[in-house]
Amino acid sequence: MNHLSLIIKREYLTKVKNKSFIIMTILSPLIMIALIAVVAYLTQLNNNKERTIAILDESGLVSDIFKDTEHTTYKVLTNTTLEAAKENVKTNETYGLLYITKSADTTQFYNNVTFYSEDTPSLTVISSLENKLEKKFQDIKLERDGVDLEKIKSSKTSVDISQESFSGETTSKIDNVLKLAFGGIAGYLLFMFIIIYGNMIMRSVIEEKTSRIIEVIISSVKPIQLMMGKIIGTSLAGITQFVIWVILGGLMMLIVSTIFGIDFSEMQSSQQQLMQQAMESPEFESQLKLAFAAFQNLPIANLILAFIFFFVGGYLLYSSLYAAIGAAVDNETDTQQFMMPILMPLILAVYVGVFTVIEDPHGTVSTVFSFIPLTSPVVMLMRIPFGVPIWQQLLSLALLIGTFMFTVWFAAKIYRVGILMYGKKPSYKELYKWLKY
Repeated sequence: MNHLSLIIKREYLTKVKNKSFIIMTILSPLIMIALIAVVAYLTQLNNNKERTIAILDESGLVSDIFKDTEHTTYKVLTNTTLEAAKENVKTNETYGLLYITKSADTTQFYNNVTFYSEDTPSLTVISSLENKLEKKFQDIKLERDGVDLEKIKSSKTSVDISQESFSGETTSKIDNVLKLAFGGIAGYLLFMFIIIYGNMIMRSVIEEKTSRIIEVIISSVKPIQLMMGKIIGTSLAGITQFVIWVILGGLMMLIVSTIFGIDFSEMQSSQQQLMQQAMESPEFESQLKLAFAAFQNLPIANLILAFIFFFVGGYLLYSSLYAAIGAAVDNETDTQQFMMPILMPLILAVYVGVFTVIEDPHGTVSTVFSFIPLTSPVVMLMRIPFGVPIWQQLLSLALLIGTFMFTVWFAAKIYRVGILMYGKKPSYKELYKWLKY
């Protein structure tokens, strides 16, 4: 393959020097950061909105549970009627009125709560009010039934089952969370990379085919060399674009945050509050230690090597199929009939990974699909963090490489004939005939 390096270089330079490639490489992170900035700004505005909620408690049971927060003020109304309270809320443009009526049946007081407002209230506000009232009403009902609340509070326990293998290795629920996170991220990255850059390879083949440039190139280059050159060159261009996106995205987020004073962390204010509460908990330190121990328990070297090999192998396998499709058709519209057989294994792999590997990573279904080459790059990457024997990984990788080599031969057969065919939409029957040429 003495021309392969030249084809890779040509394909790479053609892609990275293309105006649309340069524009999208620069604009994509700009658009993404702009969207994030807008969402952060709108979220910040929404979080800073101050609300005043009037409370009319005719039962006299719950008015003491409402404490003012940073953005919500509770105003307790007394010695007034419901109609007067409504008018007061309308006049003062208060957010709404929470009305707890006094019921003759004291066992059903929790069914007599109404929220009045001019507009449809926020779901978050209503949920917050319901949570406060539910806890209070529950305590009141328990007290009326003669239950000591202090005994109930003191009887509450938390069970954290420790996990240990027969070999003595200790694990925890945090271990499973980290394993699922790695497997999910790895599978998702591979899935998106194949979809985005596989289509780029297919469009590149169609473009050269329709421009008739291929007729000149094919006279001095073998079809398999040309196809492999396009796959590798486009892949390198895609990696270049991805690296640029990461660098530009990080710089732009820093610039936007500094110049406009937008705190992107405001988008996660509720999560920050939960984190703050967790840090104040005495259990937080022990959970943090478990998290570090869980990370150390991960087979980091195995995960990195497996990710590289299965990612590259899976991408090359599907890229050769995309290139074959591009050679078989004249335009992107005609690719639809051939896309579904390629996308179905990918989609199936994601579903198997999400619904099967998570539940039983060493079960029959998970194991079988981690050996099938069209699904193994995703499924095996999700299984490995849970501890897959090396021989299984090597066998799966060998099957993947062998299938890739067969696919390249198969795709090159279609590529060799289809690259010079024009004006006719091929059927599956004709593709089968091409394999015999």
